[in-house]
Amino acid sequence: MTQEELKKLLDELRALSSETEWLEFKEAKDNYDFNKLGEYFSALSNEANLKGKPYGWLIFGIEDKTRKIVGTRYRSARSSLDSLKQEIANKTTNRITFVEIHELHLPEGRVIMFQIPAAPKGIPIAWEGHYYGRNGQSIGALNLQEIEQIRNQIKTYDWSAQVCDGATTHDLNKDAITKAREKYKEKFPQKVQEVDKWDDITFLNKSKVTIQDKITRTAIILLGKEEAEHFLGPSVAKITWILKNENDLEKDYEHFGPPFLLNSDAVYNKIRNLKYRYLLNNTLFPTEITQYEPYVIREALHNCIAHQDYELKGRITVLEKPDELIFTNLGSFIPGSVEKVIEQDAPQEYYRNQFLVNAMVNLNMIDTIGSGIKKMFILQRNRHFPMPDYDLSEPDKVKVTILGKVLDENYTKMLINNTNLDLKTVIYLDKVQKKEKLTKDESKILKAQKLTEGRYPNLFVAAKIAAVTGDKAIYIKNRAFDKEHYKKMIIAFIKEYGTASRQDINNLIIDKLSDALNEKQKRNKITNLLSEMAKKDKTIKNNGSDKKPNWILT
Repeated sequence: MTQEELKKLLDELRALSSETEWLEFKEAKDNYDFNKLGEYFSALSNEANLKGKPYGWLIFGIEDKTRKIVGTRYRSARSSLDSLKQEIANKTTNRITFVEIHELHLPEGRVIMFQIPAAPKGIPIAWEGHYYGRNGQSIGALNLQEIEQIRNQIKTYDWSAQVCDGATTHDLNKDAITKAREKYKEKFPQKVQEVDKWDDITFLNKSKVTIQDKITRTAIILLGKEEAEHFLGPSVAKITWILKNENDLEKDYEHFGPPFLLNSDAVYNKIRNLKYRYLLNNTLFPTEITQYEPYVIREALHNCIAHQDYELKGRITVLEKPDELIFTNLGSFIPGSVEKVIEQDAPQEYYRNQFLVNAMVNLNMIDTIGSGIKKMFILQRNRHFPMPDYDLSEPDKVKVTILGKVLDENYTKMLINNTNLDLKTVIYLDKVQKKEKLTKDESKILKAQKLTEGRYPNLFVAAKIAAVTGDKAIYIKNRAFDKEHYKKMIIAFIKEYGTASRQDINNLIIDKLSDALNEKQKRNKITNLLSEMAKKDKTIKNNGSDKKPNWILT
């Protein structure tokens, strides 16, 4: 939005009744409690959902009762303001965060407008595990009736089950219906003879693609002719495949519409599943394997089709890069986390497109028992490849990355030589391999099994694993020496040369610090080490200035 558009919107919001429960004004002249901000995020998101609004608004720099602009100095640096998106996402359901944080610089003072997305259908938004709502001007726990009201939104309405007025079987692709029959017989081999006797509409009813002879949106998505897509309007049913080279430049692309039962295969056939070779253990003969397991590609793509929020009017995308595939669909990840899906290994309580999901199960496109995601992880482990990456950082988007290469052969060897590791542990170790931050609980699980070393969050593979994998050199580079070792090096240097500048000490130590630390962390470690030697040990002192220190022995 432009500044003029924001000013007009602000004037409209200030003119609304004080009983508007999806809107809140705060003075916040200098600061505002972060936890309270999170509670308001949850409350306004839930209230916007309940009141049928696309957004809730929390506005700083305005007095609540009079709606007078008083200005705010809250997080005056833009970078500090932008970091709130990540900070809020870390503590909310499905990592939902602000749509945008707008700043208005008015003659009366600075105003901040926090644009909060309405809770997605069926998913109340929690802050640190607690659901908040509004009762007039008060903020408190969202009552049970309202929680159930939001949760029942998906159960009471299924976009994919709606009948397309005017559509008939003539709007369906004959080849797609033939393929559907084949897939149905694969799924239910005991019904083969029976299926062959059904006419098309009987088959479609039996396979739960249509409802009482009526053509549903599911029927158009899976089996519809390309020109029948208008029955879904204004929603969009499209898959876009994009090919990029190693420089991230687009080389090719193609769009695919209904029937997805046929065109998901067309997308699959676009993907160049090349041969990949790597050496294992002490052999000169490479292992040859395709970059991607076909099941993993199909499962990821069919999940996008099944769980896309078609009302958001966006496309499903399949981005192919030299060593990875990235699948993206619109709509929040209803289970909340991939870990939850893997642990429960059972069908979800409800789905966004329940009718579509059931039809895809019957046509053998997705797994009956809801364990497809877990199977993807198991297949990647069995291939000794990195685990799938699920990015749920955006509130209405799910992005899944499948890597088609070995990131670190030593970890690959570790999986080969440690076949008894459970899937959860392998997922956590995969995070270590990718240098992703683990939670403290995840770190404790790995530490308890003595699989990692290092100081949290900078973990690395432990000596026990390194010995098995041949990762000993990397282990030594990652392992930090005792800090007394570094202190002795500094003292020895000063004894030899009389003095030491900060650059001298950096040159002496920095390449000997753990490779698990980045450059900034290494420099901070040296700063802390010098401070401890000067203030606590009193073995050295600064004979120069703060900007240009000159260290000598005491």
